[in-house]
Amino acid sequence: MKILLATAYDYPHLGGLSVHLTTLKAGLESRGHSVDIVSFSDVPKWKRDGVVRGPAFVLNKMKKGSGYVWTLKRRKDELESLIKEKVAGGGYDIINAQDAYTTLAALESDVPVVSTVHGYLTFEGISKGTVMENSAEADELMEAERRSYKSTREVITVDTRIKDYIEKETGVVGNMIKNFIDVESFKPEVERRDEFREKHGFEKDDLIFFVPRRLTKKNGVIYPILSLPAVLEKFPKARVVFAGTGEMMDEMKEKAKELGVSDRVTMVGAVDHSVIVEYYALANVALVPSIYSAGVEEATSISALEAMGSGAPLIACAVGGLKEIIEDGVDGLLVEEQNVEDLSKGMIRLLADPEEGDRLAKAAREKIIREYSHFAAAEKYEAIYLKALKKN
Repeated sequence: MKILLATAYDYPHLGGLSVHLTTLKAGLESRGHSVDIVSFSDVPKWKRDGVVRGPAFVLNKMKKGSGYVWTLKRRKDELESLIKEKVAGGGYDIINAQDAYTTLAALESDVPVVSTVHGYLTFEGISKGTVMENSAEADELMEAERRSYKSTREVITVDTRIKDYIEKETGVVGNMIKNFIDVESFKPEVERRDEFREKHGFEKDDLIFFVPRRLTKKNGVIYPILSLPAVLEKFPKARVVFAGTGEMMDEMKEKAKELGVSDRVTMVGAVDHSVIVEYYALANVALVPSIYSAGVEEATSISALEAMGSGAPLIACAVGGLKEIIEDGVDGLLVEEQNVEDLSKGMIRLLADPEEGDRLAKAAREKIIREYSHFAAAEKYEAIYLKALKKN
């Protein structure tokens, strides 16, 4: 098959969607398919800034959320033009859209469309404070979601909650394929821990908790900082390392200063995906402290899967898809979300018993190879594409 993967967001960029596209492309190509990617990044820069992003800033000043909706609709328009150009010269068998507005854009072509749903567009906008709950803008986003789910040939979701959400809102029964990783790129390299610590400026005897998360509220990134003082009482060399950027950064820095732990908190900013595996290798433990926020739960976290594949024992909060991929005490630890004491105990537990961490990490790697390989996922996507092509 000749497949077009499409998104109204930037590609490549630092984040889970970009990783998903790159990894899915590799998996599908390993099965002999031809795969192209079209994204908002393919729009000329002057249009991205002047036509799509610029007016949104002004509109949001007039009414919160109006600029956000404007941006999504303009992205849809630009993607529609790009997709038609691709299709005119491409001979594609299927388009796999990665979001609601891209689905609406792709439906204007003559190529069958399958949609992958990675989250909750409307509720995520509310959670981030981008749109107001019960506003006209929120209603418009929800209507776009419903239209896209009902109109596409097949819906793929990355966890069961999203699948249930779509069925509840529209009656459409989706296909759940959990997120996945490139198991050849993300593999244990713990034996190179000292090398990577020296490269990235950490002490060899630091006890490092690595948090590979965008610094946004729903990712619960404030909680490792809140939990750190109790850990430092028992392990003074403990350090929390964050890789990511976001609106919570200043608040996190202030909280670390207030608690007197600033010298044991490191924020390295955005880290290229090709380098992130080195941070998993230099860490003693990985943390994915996601929380429940405004109706939004973590899906099958790619960061959690990468940690499990890379040989770092994982502590995660028991929310959303994290509860599906981690078996508590078998291949990772699950703690109660937003519970500072519970997270502190988990952090102390794995520092006090490195052998338990090694056991969890080994079991996690085995699970990743068995259930979350990009090769296995590509086979499942292929089956959905073929199913969609049989529909009129």
